[in-house]
Amino acid sequence: MTEVRTYRRQLSTWWWVRKPSYFLFVMRELSSFFVAWFVLYLLILVAAVGRGDEAYQDVLDFAAHPVVVVVNVVAFAFVVLHTITWFTLTPKAMDVRLGARPVPASMVVASQYVGLAVVSAFVVWLVTR
Repeated sequence: MTEVRTYRRQLSTWWWVRKPSYFLFVMRELSSFFVAWFVLYLLILVAAVGRGDEAYQDVLDFAAHPVVVVVNVVAFAFVVLHTITWFTLTPKAMDVRLGARPVPASMVVASQYVGLAVVSAFVVWLVTR
């Protein structure tokens, strides 16, 4: 009896660097780690506020460390990438209709940016009032 062997093409570890769409896909997936870091960082900050001035100052001292600053800048860039790609993909994942007519993809994306601006303005107002 002969053994059946299937052909498996060897892929480089860096296959995703060759094509911009693959690179963007991998960067978007990688952004999930930075989004998780950003959420964890904000939860630590909120918890410190609840524990008092000394705990809050400790978190601010930690946040001032150059490594943490760099990680937060990189995390912010990935959060922006994640948001833009998410908003861009939404019309492809949802069939939004107004009555029987489909809503143009550009309107779906624009409405998300308007919502983001409104929520961001509210948060800024809440923090600075």
